[in-house]
Amino acid sequence: MDLYEHQARQLFEEHGILVPRAEVTDAPGRAGDIARRLGGRVVVKAQVRTGGRGKAGGVRLAEDPEAAERTAREILGMNIKGHPVRTVMIAQPVDIEAEFYVSYVLDRAAGRFLAIASAEGGTEIEEVAALRPEAVVRVPVDPAEGVTPRKAAEIVRAAGLPPRSADVLVRLWQVLVREDALLVEVNPLVRTAQGQLMALDGKVTLDDNARYRQARRDGQETSRDDPLEAAAAAKGLNYVKLDGEVGVIGNGAGLVMSTLDVVAGSGARPADFLDIGGGASARIMSDGLSVVLSDPGVRSVLVNVFGGITACDAVADGIVRALDAVRPTKPIVVRLDGNNAARGRAVLAERAHPLVHQAATMDDAARLAARLAHIS
Repeated sequence: MDLYEHQARQLFEEHGILVPRAEVTDAPGRAGDIARRLGGRVVVKAQVRTGGRGKAGGVRLAEDPEAAERTAREILGMNIKGHPVRTVMIAQPVDIEAEFYVSYVLDRAAGRFLAIASAEGGTEIEEVAALRPEAVVRVPVDPAEGVTPRKAAEIVRAAGLPPRSADVLVRLWQVLVREDALLVEVNPLVRTAQGQLMALDGKVTLDDNARYRQARRDGQETSRDDPLEAAAAAKGLNYVKLDGEVGVIGNGAGLVMSTLDVVAGSGARPADFLDIGGGASARIMSDGLSVVLSDPGVRSVLVNVFGGITACDAVADGIVRALDAVRPTKPIVVRLDGNNAARGRAVLAERAHPLVHQAATMDDAARLAARLAHIS
């Protein structure tokens, strides 16, 4: 379950991470009252479960309470990448001296977490990752060890973050563990003109399978803004809609995130994040392809699987069966690696579906998927 920004920042605050003062409302009139309580000058932020709000006009500075009310009225009801804006967060502005990026994400394929960090955070972090991947570091985290002060210091040194951000990294790990999260992200983590480190924006994805351990989630909003996300959730799939043309399916959050980066670096935009987890049965693959191909913006699909517990030949068999169930009309690029990869490739070759293409490496697969998206 993906949280809204205001829900994520509440978790950060509860775990000792500084955040700006803010309140949430669904009424423009109350936005002015909140602005008065916060000092007059505020930032009005659309609350939707997608990125790119700022570029879409969903994050704006209001100089006074009257402007806050007017701005809230303009933002409420907007549609940002298919997500309707039903609430806005009114937050105190911050004098920013520097922006950073930090996150933890589950890498199912490797059976561990990844710390991802950069000294160049902010709205352009995806471009930074695509154009200068060396500026974004990925540090494996052993779940049994966790992020201790020593581990946090290692991440800080690798990414070139301020030394004091090690404390934030430790606390962010506590959010992930105590809240049963699969992803926690702060972008940007800022250093203010007053020298404070503050989480200006955040993203948290909670593990629905651990809901029974989190009693307070019972009253938490779980509705999905996007109909495809709702359809995927009903099928038990970990799917996030993005604004692109290449559908992405993989097994393991870390692998899928890497695939998104490689697709972007190949001149295309990912259309989704779909992690099918450790199992890739015929049913799961059929459900995944069905959801991804239902997106009218998808022009090609990239299936990137690393065989581990589930061998690649079993994955290939699932794809073959899914082809008969889904009957795709768009090209599908498949890259198989790991356990029984050769057998898996042979299964797909024997099926010889005209819309299924194989690639040996992730880079080759991404380039082919991008090219097919542009010509289909």
